[in-house]
Amino acid sequence: MEQWKKSIYTDLAVEERESFPGDGGEIPGVSLREWEKEEAGIHLTEVVIKTEEGAGNMGKPMGTYVTLEALALAERDEDFHREVSEELAARISGLLALHQIGTGGNGRAPSILAVGLGNENATPDALGPLVLKHLQMTRHLTGGCGEEFAGGKKYPALSGIIPGVMAQTGMETAEILKGVIAETRPDAVLAVDALAARSVRRLGVTIQLSDAGIHPGSGVGNHRNSLTRETLGVPVIAIGVPTVVGAAAIVHDTVGALVAALKEGGEAGYGDMVEHMDGRDQYQLIREVLEPQIGPMYVTPHNIDERVENLSFTISEAIHMALFGGNG
Repeated sequence: MEQWKKSIYTDLAVEERESFPGDGGEIPGVSLREWEKEEAGIHLTEVVIKTEEGAGNMGKPMGTYVTLEALALAERDEDFHREVSEELAARISGLLALHQIGTGGNGRAPSILAVGLGNENATPDALGPLVLKHLQMTRHLTGGCGEEFAGGKKYPALSGIIPGVMAQTGMETAEILKGVIAETRPDAVLAVDALAARSVRRLGVTIQLSDAGIHPGSGVGNHRNSLTRETLGVPVIAIGVPTVVGAAAIVHDTVGALVAALKEGGEAGYGDMVEHMDGRDQYQLIREVLEPQIGPMYVTPHNIDERVENLSFTISEAIHMALFGGNG
């Protein structure tokens, strides 16, 4: 994949890593680890951006980015989705532990604020709100009936909010969350959001987990105030699934097949011309053809409603497992 692809925005650190030649391990300030859960059909990639130089190279803030990819997430298979939930729960627990946020033991049980980002009236953007609706909140149970509820265990106090989008509230998400955090004083924020990808093959079958926070709307060019430890005052663990990809990026991914078809059909001259254009020129040509006709369109799978619904259960179950040991 050519370096020019960095000009196509993606929320996924793994796609930024793929825009570099080689296996990505040679990127200054960035470390890479990949492994398989073969029995579960899950591929995991961990990208750690360690330095400001690495952040500049990747176009992402410093932090840990774990990407879980599983093609079977596109299917309605409850057993498989539970395996994904278990793996995702382990990664959530790992990032919380990395920031010294425990889930029990001898000390005080942590307080976690879950945030469902997005517009629940727009299906590709409804993942966050749907996840929040499936979560079992417990912060209000830490009073009179708390001991009976917890059974002597130090369960986290889980609270949640669906802040909506600016067109609905007239407020930035960061403004809303700063007020909530000031009043409820959580130890960490778990933010769930829909993302944008470069590759259509990752839509609905990829989950990214990061401790670098989140930038609402940035994947489709709608830059809003960031939700990070620096802006909110507490660690922000972001969980996201790509649900849209730019139309021009989709078309570019088919250029190779188009060139081959033109050659086979006797249009070798035109096929050679397109083939020998560099990647940036190919992509620019596609944008010049498409955008005057359709605008900067973003595309989502035809069954996105089913995929988002299934993934909302998968992610909410993972959060329950990570915080309550599977008893959520």
